[in-house]
Amino acid sequence: MGSDFAWCISFLVLLVLMCAKASSARKITGRQDMEEGPISTSYLQQPSSTINGDSHVLAHMEHLDPSLNIFFKIDDLKVGKTTAIYLPSKDFSVSPHLLSREEANSIPFSSTKLPQLLEFFSFSKDSTQAKAMDYTLKQCEFEPPKGEIRFCATSLESMLDFVRSVFGLDSHLKVLTTTFLEKPTAFLQNYTILGMPKQIRTSRIIACHTLPYPYAVFYCHSQKSETRLFQVSLGAENGDRVQAPAVCHMDTSQWDHDHVSFRLLKIKPRSSPVCHFFPPDNLVWVPLLA
Repeated sequence: MGSDFAWCISFLVLLVLMCAKASSARKITGRQDMEEGPISTSYLQQPSSTINGDSHVLAHMEHLDPSLNIFFKIDDLKVGKTTAIYLPSKDFSVSPHLLSREEANSIPFSSTKLPQLLEFFSFSKDSTQAKAMDYTLKQCEFEPPKGEIRFCATSLESMLDFVRSVFGLDSHLKVLTTTFLEKPTAFLQNYTILGMPKQIRTSRIIACHTLPYPYAVFYCHSQKSETRLFQVSLGAENGDRVQAPAVCHMDTSQWDHDHVSFRLLKIKPRSSPVCHFFPPDNLVWVPLLA
């Protein structure tokens, strides 16, 4: 019963990300509400990090893309540690929504079809939306590195199919996401770890990140190398409170030597674990232990 209840809660979290009213593929033609651009999801290729954070930490990050302020060292995962973290609050009522499998399958999803797609969605080829779509399609077509599997989910059904293919068809599932106790007053601010981070025991996770597109696209991936998943309670100086999942990649030996996280963390390439929090519209899937 407990596993079934957890699965129902997980399913409801996903439903929040879906459109509240019936839609068709044609109804999203010409949408202009693509909230994210290529830079904000650049950590998919090159995760980067926060620096060691104290009261002055924000001043050191002014020259960086603020969305990169989600990464940290594993030694920083302790009570009382303060770090600048970027956790944007999204209005899902105006964000791109997940389509049904039928709707998603009726629309090509390939960089070779980009000209037709731009015409379909009424975007000019030089528009910001066109560049974001090109970026997303190419991200989804990259070959994964050794030891990783990737999938871009364009519907709820396709996401669940991928998750079950990794964990097993009979697995009981749980999904985690960053949640605010109330709407944050600022996206980038100093957060302090309020309590002992709770490690979630699991042999593998699937992380699903949103990508910019006229409808919701989730870039889901899973690595065979060791990862550690934590649930972390965060508090900001102004009273904002957040519950956020964080993952630590314990083996970075297959990462590119030029990975931006190594540079920002000031560690030798492939020498140390790299951890990061998940933005609020990202999902983390885990199988429930029997």
